[in-house]
Amino acid sequence: MPGPKTNERPGTRAVLRHSSISASKARQVLDLIRGEDVDRASQILRSTPRSAAVAVSKVLTSAVANAVHNDGLDAEDLYVSACYADEATMLKRWRPRARGRATRIRKRTCHVTVIVSRMEDERLARRRAERDANQARRSRRVTESRRRADLSGRLTRRRVAHAEAEEARQAEAESELDELQDTDLIDDEEVVDVDADAFDEDGTEDEDDTEDEDDTEDDADGEQDDAVDEENDN
Repeated sequence: MPGPKTNERPGTRAVLRHSSISASKARQVLDLIRGEDVDRASQILRSTPRSAAVAVSKVLTSAVANAVHNDGLDAEDLYVSACYADEATMLKRWRPRARGRATRIRKRTCHVTVIVSRMEDERLARRRAERDANQARRSRRVTESRRRADLSGRLTRRRVAHAEAEEARQAEAESELDELQDTDLIDDEEVVDVDADAFDEDGTEDEDDTEDEDDTEDDADGEQDDAVDEENDN
């Protein structure tokens, strides 16, 4: 049993007549979006580097607008149920060639038709489940990235606090070392002052100490002389 005729296919349609592209070139683009949902078809057409993609994209937008405003359908529930390109008027032109001859130029045109319909309930449920799963994965990724960012911030604050504490300990150790050095200098000065008591203010020795030393030397010499005299008498 043959399928429905082209003009009897169900759905909301939009037609571009007498487009200045050939039907074969338009069909190559239409084959990419046939059976795809509207969002996916729009993405494919935006990324297709062909001149026919611009015209097909406009026809798709018009079909979706017709379905929303005329039939009261939701744009997110639509998909490209059918799309085709029919040959239209062919313009014939002539180009002069060598030796007085001429060559015919065929300027082909086509009629581009895009039909959108509402997806089945099973497909809609599956699509919504996939969308919810994608949103859940995205929310988990966002939450995980925020958690990592917070953890990184806490680690940074901990490093800064540790560095500040280390600097404070070093400063305290340096201050204690300076205090110890100052104490050693004070002890040395006291020792020098004690030794300096044996001298006068002008740097000479005290006379009393010198006289005592001289008396002691004289007494020792006298004792030695007495011992020598006793030996001579014996």
